[in-house]
Amino acid sequence: MSRSSESPALRYEAEEQPPHLVSAALGFQVVLLIVAGIVLTPIIVLRAADSTHETMTWAVFAALLVSGLTTILQARPIGPIGAGYILFMGTSGAFIAVSTTAVREGGLPLLATLVALSALAQFAFSARLSLLRSFITPTVGGTIVMLIAVTVFPICFRMLTSVPEHIDPASVSGPVTAISTFVVVLVVSLFTSGRVRLWGPLIGIVVGTFVGAPLGLVDLTPVREAAWIGVPSMGWPGLDLSFDERLWGLLPAFVIVTIVGAVETYGDAIAIQRVSARTRRPLEFRSVQGAVAADGLGNFLSGLAGTLPNTTYSTSISVVEITGVAARRVGVYGGILLMALAFLPKISALLQAVPDAVAGAFIFVLLVLLFAHGIRLAAEQGLTYENGFVVCISFWLGVGFQNQLIFHDHLPLWARNLLDNGMTSGGIAAMLLTLLLSFRHRSHDRLRLEPSAASISDLYAFLTRVATKAGWDKAAIDRLHLAGEEALMFLVDKEEKRAKPSPIRLSVREEDGLLALEFAAGPGAENLENLVAEIEESERSVEEQAALRILGHLAVDLKHEQFHDRNYLAFRVESTPLG
Repeated sequence: MSRSSESPALRYEAEEQPPHLVSAALGFQVVLLIVAGIVLTPIIVLRAADSTHETMTWAVFAALLVSGLTTILQARPIGPIGAGYILFMGTSGAFIAVSTTAVREGGLPLLATLVALSALAQFAFSARLSLLRSFITPTVGGTIVMLIAVTVFPICFRMLTSVPEHIDPASVSGPVTAISTFVVVLVVSLFTSGRVRLWGPLIGIVVGTFVGAPLGLVDLTPVREAAWIGVPSMGWPGLDLSFDERLWGLLPAFVIVTIVGAVETYGDAIAIQRVSARTRRPLEFRSVQGAVAADGLGNFLSGLAGTLPNTTYSTSISVVEITGVAARRVGVYGGILLMALAFLPKISALLQAVPDAVAGAFIFVLLVLLFAHGIRLAAEQGLTYENGFVVCISFWLGVGFQNQLIFHDHLPLWARNLLDNGMTSGGIAAMLLTLLLSFRHRSHDRLRLEPSAASISDLYAFLTRVATKAGWDKAAIDRLHLAGEEALMFLVDKEEKRAKPSPIRLSVREEDGLLALEFAAGPGAENLENLVAEIEESERSVEEQAALRILGHLAVDLKHEQFHDRNYLAFRVESTPLG
């Protein structure tokens, strides 16, 4: 098995160290790209909820501080928290709709409590990622991402025509400004490529603000009055610990969106690994767990600080692809710059001066891209008949409940509070349907093996029974025995070295004329997929090399997924005899 080049133009891999000046310059570039999104998201929520200027200033301050801290943590992990790659963090647009409702009903304290509590679900998701990977799938995540756009669009459309109180509501100032912003973003996004395309949203915001200024939509008084360096005059908003019906009604929606954010981070953590290496490597799922855990910590800190939750920004992946620099040092410098911006009130005030119409056009483009991302995520595992069934039923149920078109008058109050949010109703439907399908596909061919060589006879008997049922001949069964034995002995060797060896579980199912095997065992340091790929370069004994060559020859699509708590070794074996 040879390694194909994954990112041949890469100048610096994650563990390499470019000059400090290069790292700082690249970190500054990414911060310029994402800072508008980080700041405008809480501003959009708080404007929609008719909050005060002081409240917005605090939310922006906290968002920048937490985003910077977690960006550093992603680049330089502490224990199991952090990816070890460049993953810039920022406020999540997915929470706009639910956060607006929370602020309207209970201000920042209620929002803070909901965000902090829902973050606990993300910690649980990270810790049990190995078990949940077949239940909370990209199909589920993609469906809910599309519904996020559906729930936020009404807020966005209202902002497109919004104007200050001193301007006639019938004025065309808002629409003209919004259209100008949208056209600029569209032109830059569709008719440029590479580095320039990344700047599209920021260019649109700048142009839209300049168009809105002579129309009376921009008030720079708060910018002039803001200090260059300082902290918000408003103190910590605190937490709402009343735990009343407002919290319980909104908490399910926050938890579901938080899990969806974890699924997106899961995807970003995989993507950043693929573009951060010069040669193809097996994916490190412990790094993915670390990325999700850091995202959860960021959400928890956002809650405690009284601002919107954060998430990984996919911009990080595009920047690494374009610049060829994946060094962690860039993430550290970028995180420091984001934290520094939190203490520059004039920057915050300048972004708060952006007109609603411009912010609405910006969020419109963001939602379009979010919806497209949801489609890609839902189709990531192939849009089969079953996956399509899950996506379409869940999506339209979400739309129906969001618009109170499905049994609304017949539902009890607690059910209305839960299901009237399209993300919640659609997300619950997607998860239940996926769970139902997982039971339908669950293989009945399962075996529990003790971690010792004596289990080989049990393995042979089990595989013989399964292969005979599938109609395989003796030569093909021998091939299956040989592949299964080599995989089992690799895992047995690792288990025997642990203080408390775990049983090895094997499941087998028929798949397109092949038998797919998946071994589940305790955590281990070495990656078999990596060892098979590096046979020619290894210094292992002749016996060990022979075992790796046998498995590399017999196993189709060998994958070794390593988590902090479990190991999953999966491959398929063809029925073609060895001869």
